[in-house]
Amino acid sequence: MKFHMISGGPKPVAPFSHAVETDGFVFVTGQMPDTPQTPGVLPDGIAAQTRAVMENLRVVLAGVGLGLEHIVMSRIYLTEFKRDYAEMNETYRGYFPQDRLPARTCVGVTGLAYDALIEIDLVCRRPQ
Repeated sequence: MKFHMISGGPKPVAPFSHAVETDGFVFVTGQMPDTPQTPGVLPDGIAAQTRAVMENLRVVLAGVGLGLEHIVMSRIYLTEFKRDYAEMNETYRGYFPQDRLPARTCVGVTGLAYDALIEIDLVCRRPQ
């Protein structure tokens, strides 16, 4: 296994690696909607927070030589599920071609670090 910490990547909010790689799969830790430059400072609203999370995921993926096209599965956690689900979906969909949507789970949760509205983690597959 390889444990990846990405230089210039998002600041971890707990003791974990940005990603762990094994047998061609890359498991990316859930990302928060802050930036590496301003840990804990979140944008307002679910659309802005979704974009911030996706940009953090891009940073981590780029750090291990991958991109959004390598995502096999995403898991999305929302603290305000009923309120934010539709708007989050609209924002999230814009990151993928219509015919290349990853498998996905989306659940409502009672809380996230920094009182974020959203967190997303990934399972990716490295090309052979």
